[in-house]
Amino acid sequence: MSQSATGAFDALFHETRKFPPSTELTAHGNVSDPAIYEQARHDPEAFWDARAREQIDWFHPWNQILDWKPPFAKWFIGGTLNASYNCVDRHAHGERANKPAIIFEGEPGDQRVITYAQLLEEVTLAAAMLRHLGVQKGDKVAIYLPMIPEAVISMLACARLGAPHTVVFGGFSPDSLADRINDCGANFVITADGGWRRGKVVHLKDNADEAMAKTDHVKRCVVVRRVGDAASIHMDPNRDIWWHDAEAETRASGATDCPPEQLDSEHPLFILYTSGSTGKPKGVQHSTAGYLLWAKLTMDWTFDLQPSDIFWCTADIGWITGHTYVAYGPLAAGATQIIFEGVPTFPNAGRFWQMIER
Repeated sequence: MSQSATGAFDALFHETRKFPPSTELTAHGNVSDPAIYEQARHDPEAFWDARAREQIDWFHPWNQILDWKPPFAKWFIGGTLNASYNCVDRHAHGERANKPAIIFEGEPGDQRVITYAQLLEEVTLAAAMLRHLGVQKGDKVAIYLPMIPEAVISMLACARLGAPHTVVFGGFSPDSLADRINDCGANFVITADGGWRRGKVVHLKDNADEAMAKTDHVKRCVVVRRVGDAASIHMDPNRDIWWHDAEAETRASGATDCPPEQLDSEHPLFILYTSGSTGKPKGVQHSTAGYLLWAKLTMDWTFDLQPSDIFWCTADIGWITGHTYVAYGPLAAGATQIIFEGVPTFPNAGRFWQMIER
């Protein structure tokens, strides 16, 4: 590489210009008073104490804001809460009950709108279903689904029970799925018969079967019927059950009421694995309170989310961006968000723009 080219490349890492927001944008933003920076600098613990009280609903308050023993930090010691409650119940029981929480569009063009009240019904039933199948607080649940509402519903149902989930990107191989199941010790798997991508079926259940053959501790596998007759799959009668059948069994049992568990602030919410591009994927555990507070606040501060906004993060649910800005952040903020199953270029390069116009 020539010296001039090297210099141009290096310049990309040394930007000194600043681009502050306009005065008009600042005046109407969720955060318009610059004093917030001084408050955070002057007394960080008091600052985060106030934010946690403002933004999150708690079952029991904390008795210590921060326990900091580098590199480990524990937040809101002694407090109890539930992420599912904060993302669903508090909105469904309030003025947002009939507000759309999720606007879904599948790659084939099928659409579905779920209000907060409906989302509460679906999450509660899904949590009761998982409990009926044997999922208990502390159990690990692997989620291997396309970008469909059941992906978010599954995450929230796990959070409701206190069962940490590990979401695996639907494009990952059976070996990648097996590695993550084995590493975190997941006893339960949620997958689908398949998903749509560029007009073709991604055979998720087949991949999951291959992965589970390389584990010895998966007790049950719940299968969402997404592609139907477009895929022929094998169902192990001793392990596998269709999502809709499991829900029907739960209704028949009468045990459909599933209130959110009161969980410690540091209770694990999920384990998400690094990509493995520089070695073996590493599981990163996120605890409930600190993660949820930051997800909610960045929706307000970074995206300046307003009540009438429709939010769309195009990231897959299998990445941390998808966790934070498809599942927990928008719903904790009471937003309306879009979930899209396909890719931006199918059936044509205008797919995203057509959806945005609608």
